[in-house]
Amino acid sequence: MDLHVIAKEIYSHQKSAEEMSKITTRYPTLTIEDAYKIQEINTEKELQNGDQFVGWKMGLTSFAKQQSVGVNQPIYGRLLTSMEMSNQELSLDGLIHPRVEPEFAFLMNKKLKGNNVTEQEVWQATEGIMPALEIIDSRYKNFSFNLIDVVADNASSTKFFLSEQIYVPNKFQWEKAQVRMKLNGKVVQEGKGSAVMGNPVRSVVELVKMLDSSGLCIEPGMIVLTGGITEAIHVFSGDSIEVEFDELGKMNLTVIS
Repeated sequence: MDLHVIAKEIYSHQKSAEEMSKITTRYPTLTIEDAYKIQEINTEKELQNGDQFVGWKMGLTSFAKQQSVGVNQPIYGRLLTSMEMSNQELSLDGLIHPRVEPEFAFLMNKKLKGNNVTEQEVWQATEGIMPALEIIDSRYKNFSFNLIDVVADNASSTKFFLSEQIYVPNKFQWEKAQVRMKLNGKVVQEGKGSAVMGNPVRSVVELVKMLDSSGLCIEPGMIVLTGGITEAIHVFSGDSIEVEFDELGKMNLTVIS
């Protein structure tokens, strides 16, 4: 079994925006370590093509989210410069079945590594926190996958949009921050920061520990998306999304063809 061959297949579907069948149905012996290696191979390909590695995203950080996709642990993916949106328009070009979810993004100013990192160390290494929206888009048919499939597909990473406002870590009790998502003027999702592992900082702690098992770490200047605060909502051309982040302001997206 050649991981580069599997990585090439996934990469082609990421680029062509065509659905594919789950890789685990054809490669049942794949391990989670194999899946992260596939993710790394495809990231390296993007870097060789001129993209830049800017951070990490955590996924499946709530019990409800894990249940909804049939897995039992969080995962991580890699973020690239090309994924960051510069304005409020989400183009469907190159996407299959995109979904939007609200998150908090941590901007780090110190290296974080090791299996014994604490919440206090994460707070001390955090330059600031921003409201954010992540657009996820699994390449698998019907948005159906298991843990290994989704990790190999870079944790469904597609795009992310950061608020212009950045807040010092001690500005709020992030676990209590209320978030409300509106789709075309109607409230469709509500949640609060505690949906992310009880507190979003714990998502960063878990990420550092997961990365350490592969000899990786969070570098200064990196962004960490800590995971969906609510369920992701499926969006289509013409949709308008407004997300209210309690006292932290609003973010808006308009979906275009």
